[in-house]
Amino acid sequence: MALTDSFNRAITDLRVSVTDRCNFRCIYCRSAEPENYVPGNHLLTWPEYQRLCRVLAALGLHKIRVTGGEPLVRPGVEDFIQWLSKHRLFDDIALTTNGFSLAEKAERLKAAGLHRLNVSLDSLKPERFDRITRTRGALARVLAGIEAAEAAGLAPVKVNAVIVRGFNDDEIFDFVHFARARRLVMRFIEFMPLDADHIWDRTCVVPAAEILAQLRQVDHLVELPRQAASETALRYRFADGSAEVGIVAPVSIPFCGHCSRIRVTADGKIRTCLFSALDHDLRGLLRNGAADASIAARIEEIVRHKEEGHRINEPDFVPPNRTMVFIGG
Repeated sequence: MALTDSFNRAITDLRVSVTDRCNFRCIYCRSAEPENYVPGNHLLTWPEYQRLCRVLAALGLHKIRVTGGEPLVRPGVEDFIQWLSKHRLFDDIALTTNGFSLAEKAERLKAAGLHRLNVSLDSLKPERFDRITRTRGALARVLAGIEAAEAAGLAPVKVNAVIVRGFNDDEIFDFVHFARARRLVMRFIEFMPLDADHIWDRTCVVPAAEILAQLRQVDHLVELPRQAASETALRYRFADGSAEVGIVAPVSIPFCGHCSRIRVTADGKIRTCLFSALDHDLRGLLRNGAADASIAARIEEIVRHKEEGHRINEPDFVPPNRTMVFIGG
């Protein structure tokens, strides 16, 4: 069966956040101040994730991305990926990580059945990386994690950089050279209004057109065809074949019209859009004896009311009530 919304968009992609914890405090995501995490008993248990994944797969979702917070800080994530792989509920199993713990876990993730990996890397300069992530000395560990992932057979690793004007927009060339030397997939992401410190405004956004203009100064770019209408990135390859680059531009070039995604937060809420004003509880259904059919019916109802778009560019836009670390990427 196919799960569709009221705009006839097929919902096929699932983002599952397995924790709201993270060992970084990136400026575009978390507050610099101490935060109260969701109480541990509010987080979904692994059996609850498994049950929910079975229900969602039966509704026609066939791609899953495991996110956080930082998913690798939660014990058992490798076992969860192995369970997903064993039961073959999804055609594609991916994970997004900040890379801090990746060096010691890459081989286990590959052995567990992980297909694809995205690593967040917002600066190649150690001191700047510390400022962006509000950590100390973490860049070397992330770079080692990328190397370990490639060695484990998770290549080509996708490296994600959120470009923020005044923070790291002068490193686009450096990222390109980094990717070409290692034959990585480099993805540049526009800064979105999901930060806890509320520093976002349009002057901080480096739009896709500006990023693309800089990339074209490096070498001739060949535009790549979309693999699916719902693909988030504009994709290019350098003419010499050394690297692929992508630009994810939700602010300047929204792709809402082909959105195929829903998100499950670590505390068991469904969000139909990254920028939703509301989320919808499933944890209560999971814990209060609801049958799978009832949970599926509730999901279908929620998806029918999926927003047409995120409204970032509208005068009445209101940022979501939860930041990226709580929503899941």
